[in-house]
Amino acid sequence: MKLRTKYLLVVIMLHLVALVLSYFIFKENKILFIASELLILISAVISWQLYYELIEPLKTLMRGVEAIKDRDFNVKFLPTGKYEMDQLIDVYNQMIDQLRHERIRQEEQHFFLEKLIHTSPTGILVFDFDGNIQQLNPKATELILGEGSHADTTSIHNIDSPLMQEIKSLATGSSKTVTVNGVRSFKIQKSQFHDRGFPRNFVMIEEMTAEILAAEKKAYGKVIRMMAHEVNNTVGPVNSIIQSALKSEKLFNGPEESIRNALQVAADRNQNLNLFMRNFAEVVRLPDPERKRINLHELVLKTGKLMEVRANEKAVRFEYQLPDAPFYISADEQQMEQALINILKNATEAIGDEGVVHISSDLKQLVITDNGKGIDELHADQLFSPFFSTKRDGQGIGLTLVKEILLNHGFPFSLKTVAPGRTEFVIRFVHQ
Repeated sequence: MKLRTKYLLVVIMLHLVALVLSYFIFKENKILFIASELLILISAVISWQLYYELIEPLKTLMRGVEAIKDRDFNVKFLPTGKYEMDQLIDVYNQMIDQLRHERIRQEEQHFFLEKLIHTSPTGILVFDFDGNIQQLNPKATELILGEGSHADTTSIHNIDSPLMQEIKSLATGSSKTVTVNGVRSFKIQKSQFHDRGFPRNFVMIEEMTAEILAAEKKAYGKVIRMMAHEVNNTVGPVNSIIQSALKSEKLFNGPEESIRNALQVAADRNQNLNLFMRNFAEVVRLPDPERKRINLHELVLKTGKLMEVRANEKAVRFEYQLPDAPFYISADEQQMEQALINILKNATEAIGDEGVVHISSDLKQLVITDNGKGIDELHADQLFSPFFSTKRDGQGIGLTLVKEILLNHGFPFSLKTVAPGRTEFVIRFVHQ
């Protein structure tokens, strides 16, 4: 029962009882009876006025409550001239002003946070209460799927990418650094925040490729320079002595001819050692690319012709699927040629004997495919590591040089076995 109903019932009952009592008490004295009836009437009028003055503030409060329920913080009340009511209205108006300012502040903070997440150079994924991706920024999409890719929160959760698998397996409150396809390194961190009292997770993805490569290059560059210094200090004087000895006819007469041959072998071996160190030094001394506009298709065909001679010796043939239209890129022609030589050489050696190296382009990317045995999963993350090689006599600098050249040009790339007997080296030119 509402308060106003109770009030009316009590007032009516009291006045009815007063009327009955006045009748029985003053029924023999008309003057007193009329006076008592007038007093009861005046009491009823006063009670009604009190009812009105008490109910109106309640109605005002109810209108304010409804406005708050509707989150309408613009409803305010004017003073009525009644002291108690005006105090209540003043408190209400102050509360509404505070709520409105707080809502504006929260909305501004929310829009700022949304903008910050959207433009952040760090990939950010926000999960809902059930662990599904609720929000991700463009950088996260780019890091997971690649540049120029698009995905919504539903589709990206189901994407079977190496980085996405690492994110799903990461425990809350932990972080780790992962390498994808042996090329790109990422630091992923999973943390938690509370929303309306319940925990929610978010993941931050930061690409560490540039920093790791810089530290890596600094380390192996120092080693190579030390090795080159020691080798050159040794090879130069030794070769000089050997050459002087070979030119002296007095030292080699008759049976001593075998010594001459041995010294020649030693000189040749020293020369090979010198060439070996020069190959390593090229990785360290690789200059910044001198870019110019080149036709990638022409460069591919020219490099392919150069490498086909050696490939044909192992019954490996090259197939081309290149559009007739030219594919212009901005790059250092000599460095790109060196990269292509190493990629084609690597594909040919991966096949061994009898196979096909397929080279295709769609004017956005170049794909070099071989039908060799594929990449062992144990070695996939180490393919581009300096000095790592799966070949018995490999130096481990071919793919390292390729990585340096392509990263210096800003061309994303990947090397992976996509199916049995199908390994792809993909170079993307999305901004060309």
